[in-house]
Amino acid sequence: MSVVVSVRSGFAGKLRMPGFWTVITGLAVVLLAVFLLLPIANVLAISFFDAETGSFGLSNYWQVLTRRFYTLALWNTLVIGICGMLGACLLGIPLAFCTSRYRIRGRAVISTFAVLVLCAPPFIGAYAWIMLFGSNGAVTNALSYVGIPAPTIYGIPGIVMVFSLKFFPYIFLMTENALNTINKSYEDAAENLGCTAFERFYKVTLPLVFPAVSTGAIICFVLSIADFGTPAILGRGVRTLSTIAYAQYTSEMGGTPTMAVTVSMLMIVISMAALLLQRRILSKRRYASALTNRPVKKSMSPVKSFLVHGFCYLVVFIAMLPAFTVVFTSFLATSGPVFSGGFGLGSYQRILRDSPQAIYNSFMFSLAAVALIAVVSGLLSFIVVRRDNVVSGSLDLLLMVPYLIPGVVMAIGYVATFRNPPFDITGTALIIIILVFIRRLPYGVRSTTSILRQIKPSIEEASINLGASPAKTFISVTVPLMMPGLIIGSLMSFITAINELSSTLILYTARTITMPVLIYVQVIDGEFGTAAALSTLLLLSTGICVFIVFRFSESKEAAFV
Repeated sequence: MSVVVSVRSGFAGKLRMPGFWTVITGLAVVLLAVFLLLPIANVLAISFFDAETGSFGLSNYWQVLTRRFYTLALWNTLVIGICGMLGACLLGIPLAFCTSRYRIRGRAVISTFAVLVLCAPPFIGAYAWIMLFGSNGAVTNALSYVGIPAPTIYGIPGIVMVFSLKFFPYIFLMTENALNTINKSYEDAAENLGCTAFERFYKVTLPLVFPAVSTGAIICFVLSIADFGTPAILGRGVRTLSTIAYAQYTSEMGGTPTMAVTVSMLMIVISMAALLLQRRILSKRRYASALTNRPVKKSMSPVKSFLVHGFCYLVVFIAMLPAFTVVFTSFLATSGPVFSGGFGLGSYQRILRDSPQAIYNSFMFSLAAVALIAVVSGLLSFIVVRRDNVVSGSLDLLLMVPYLIPGVVMAIGYVATFRNPPFDITGTALIIIILVFIRRLPYGVRSTTSILRQIKPSIEEASINLGASPAKTFISVTVPLMMPGLIIGSLMSFITAINELSSTLILYTARTITMPVLIYVQVIDGEFGTAAALSTLLLLSTGICVFIVFRFSESKEAAFV
């Protein structure tokens, strides 16, 4: 009898298989370990080896932190990042206060323009400002005709201006959302105690929304120091860590990119330090208030209304000016690379004739990455929200890493990791698709987790109690319920994927070139007409996605925050 029991228990042990979500969790850990942590670990490891001697040590970091070539780039990067962040705050905070406290006609237009600015290709602003204020720009020529010297768009001031106008929507959208939810009793009490409007805002309102402001500011700072296209186009001798990392990588091709990797690690350290500083500041005080007695938008006197409306529309119009300029330029008649006067569709004919591969690659790579994001983000979001354990919490934190790692760093890590057999995929479309998938996966996960938290687990439990397996319950019950979040996350991933430049610039070949890379190359070569046509195509694709997101999202701007 004991032998029979023993055989049965052994047989049952062999049949016992891991649960569906246990298997999915294991696969998720492997996926992120191989395609996220391993490339970063390789980048970190390479930075400690001397390229000439192969010895292990800190010689690369010592060189980066002592040689003037690198220290000047580090200083430029910090100045540009801090000033770009402050410029975005100076535009975004007042704009958010005006739209949340006063009755603004056309507020939907302001918000839509802000979102379009946020989603536009990151280097289009730099390219368009050159067309306006460059050495032979339209505004420069007009001002010189009347004897007025035009300010230069090149160098650090121009880069900071472009970043301020490009990234202020992060501050605006987050701060406006926070301003709409604070308790106005605090502001009323400060007013009754005799505080002026500025004192009330500085001492009461701003501290209450500081978490939102600081979060937007950190995003602006990280994006400013990681951006490659704008400093590369407008720098004119001003080196930053991102441009040096790319230059060092191209110069070290064929060998171990030690210096490029070391510079890249320095960028990661700066991003992490900024995030830790923000969290330390937030941890010292409480910023919560009861979500009652929310502010009511006020009417304004005619003079004040004119000033407030003028400020709001002026900010978003100037921010959208590069996009308007690019679209206008794309319809100018050209003779080769030179504008010949009048209008025509020559630039579009040229890109359809000469650049179909880049157009095809951009859409196919982005759609392939988004398809992966839609599937994986749905599964990962369920693990993060429904399975409350150490692994799910670690996965949630791990998905913050792609936000902080510059594209140049990830691309170098992928080359270092996947260039040797049997995993040699460098130079292929696969490596670009996987990299874009990993870098944009957090957009899909954040969108689906937010909507999954609103779905009661009892619905899924009822399905399982009726005999459905966990896999069938997820596919038949959970996925339809969180479909709006999946759609919004996929569209946001597509918007950012199709505009990806910094990573693809390192990974592309003649067969895998994309529209952003081709635009960058054409701007460098002075082919402004075809660059404008390709940029307009990107803007059109982005605008369509923004429109669809607005249609699927109940809180339109919140979908982008």
